[in-house]
Amino acid sequence: MFLQNELPLERQEQTCLAVAEQQTNQTPRQLKSIELFAGAGGLALGLEQAGFQHIGLVENDKNAAKTLRENRPNWNVLCEGIEEVCRRDLELEFNIKTGELDLLSGGAPCQSFSYAGKRLGLEDTRGTMFYFYAKFLHQLQPKMFLFENVRGLLSHDGGKTFQTICDIFEQEGYVLQHQVLNAVDYSVAQKRERLFLIGIRNDLSSKISFSYPKKHLQQLVLRDVLNDVPDSECAKYSKEKEAIFSLVPAGGYWRDIEPEIAKKYMKSCWFMGGGKTGILRRLSLDEPALTVLTTPQMKQTDRCHPIEVRPFSVRENARIQSFPDDWKFYGGLAAQYKQIGNAVPCNLAKAIGLEIFKSLQGI
Repeated sequence: MFLQNELPLERQEQTCLAVAEQQTNQTPRQLKSIELFAGAGGLALGLEQAGFQHIGLVENDKNAAKTLRENRPNWNVLCEGIEEVCRRDLELEFNIKTGELDLLSGGAPCQSFSYAGKRLGLEDTRGTMFYFYAKFLHQLQPKMFLFENVRGLLSHDGGKTFQTICDIFEQEGYVLQHQVLNAVDYSVAQKRERLFLIGIRNDLSSKISFSYPKKHLQQLVLRDVLNDVPDSECAKYSKEKEAIFSLVPAGGYWRDIEPEIAKKYMKSCWFMGGGKTGILRRLSLDEPALTVLTTPQMKQTDRCHPIEVRPFSVRENARIQSFPDDWKFYGGLAAQYKQIGNAVPCNLAKAIGLEIFKSLQGI
């Protein structure tokens, strides 16, 4: 049993709904959301489990869009560039009036912006994916938004990129707060840090109180999630890599084998600085996974299976990302690994979604 506020995750949702019923003295109203850069649906699925109804999801990758459509035929999935969507009337596109949308969610890729103007307003980010996220805010004025990204965004370009993002969100009429959450603290058997920036529309800031989810009291390890995993495709090591990985103990890496063998395998990486702990890394069943990546094997970020000499399979990676077993991924093997690796872990998304749901029900 995995606890948060001394309650299991399933009970948290019931508790949030019960609180909302008490506050409104009626059945909790349905909350509508739109998600941008939806990928394979990790964030969207977690928010759905938290109580949100998605009235639109935008995803340009055809394989990821098919994954969304096949798993949720009722979702309105737009498989096209967000630039094209933004050229249309968003109220008509999603059949919702400005100011009525409860939540806008998603995580735009954030390139370093060109500081063409001194005001550092929305137009200064034109040409970046963030610009179109901000355009959705500008046009639809949702009550709240959830903007997620990698932790490194905080320090990118000396912090200027993140500061520009915050400045623009504030100019669009939102009160902000941000925090880095680690998935391993929210019933996910994986160490994965993500930055979550939450915005509350100015006119609602006195009515909405939002708090980030408290850490669950127990952390999962791989042993907890790798039982009875459904069969699926799996990448393979070369014979050479397989032979070397067979020498690495569970929980070990290149320092745990003969130096000459490790040096021969690592080549120029041998002379790099730092601990290089990702090279020839074999995980243990008694630890959480390292961050699931978009490709199953790269020399400097290998994650070998604890028991077998191979990478994790598609369905094993999906379990580690807390996707349910019936959530199918479409496209070739590389496309499936990429979709899973890019996703927000479902349980992490649900944990923060429950807090947003509770906040919006309190209006």
